[in-house]
Amino acid sequence: MKTLKFALPIAALTVCSVANAGVSANLGFASDYYFRGIFQAPTSANGGVDYDNGGFYVGTWAADLGPGNGLEVDGYFGYNGDVGDFGYTVGYTGYFYTGDFDDTYQEINLGGSYGIVAVDVAVGEYANFSGPTLDYTYWALTLEKSGFYGKYAGFSQDFEGDYVELGYGTSIAGFDVGGYLLFNDSDLSGTGSSDEAFIFTIGKTFDIK
Repeated sequence: MKTLKFALPIAALTVCSVANAGVSANLGFASDYYFRGIFQAPTSANGGVDYDNGGFYVGTWAADLGPGNGLEVDGYFGYNGDVGDFGYTVGYTGYFYTGDFDDTYQEINLGGSYGIVAVDVAVGEYANFSGPTLDYTYWALTLEKSGFYGKYAGFSQDFEGDYVELGYGTSIAGFDVGGYLLFNDSDLSGTGSSDEAFIFTIGKTFDIK
């Protein structure tokens, strides 16, 4: 369910029910792979498998990082539900790599939503190869209405930087299609100055019951 890879696993943003329990798979493509405002790869194919049942979810997702860089492989699990009009989620995500592109990240994910407003927080630890382990907190505030959304997000602790996303997503002929503008600051761009990009994404989810 991480086809668009905007923030937390998309499974964590959807309140599941027993009636909708089952296994699904997804495939996707991004014109550029940015995650949390940070550039990862020019174009990326991705795919994953998810299981959900009564609010509990577990899944895995992988993305191509380009020639010589191997794959990013994520694993996640958690629970989401609602109390009245308030939705919430709590879970875990691990980010692992088959090559030397990056080292392991592990984090606890928390989220809440009410109406058009969603708040996400991830508290994590970065293995940092042979260097000292680094701690980080990621936060995001998202406003969404009728497929349009705006996000302001960033990092604190040992990581710093913030970014803005403005985008739209919809479904066309069974495919999830989206596009967004991203504006990040110099701490996230890796170029010493702020950066901006337009990213196009397309994906499809398949039920495997």
